[in-house]
Amino acid sequence: MTTLNDFPLPPSLRVLGLDISFRTGTDMDRVKEAASLVEEKYADQKLKARGKQTKDMLLVYVALGLADELLRMKTGRETIDRRIESLLAKIEKSI
Repeated sequence: MTTLNDFPLPPSLRVLGLDISFRTGTDMDRVKEAASLVEEKYADQKLKARGKQTKDMLLVYVALGLADELLRMKTGRETIDRRIESLLAKIEKSI
């Protein structure tokens, strides 16, 4: 007979006081690294706010900061990709 104990529990992690479950097979090392980054950014925002902002507002600032970093990286990547394409075209012309 199958019991609930026969099924493995999905991996979970506590982030900013919340228990979050993930699908089986999730790369938990990567999730832990991401969670550490979020907690670090949250702590920085909390220090800057000096208790004058709600947790929700601090999390919005964290999300916006991370989104800004992502957009900057994307723009940088696109610039690098265009430069590589240009260099490849020059190499192909010279051959």
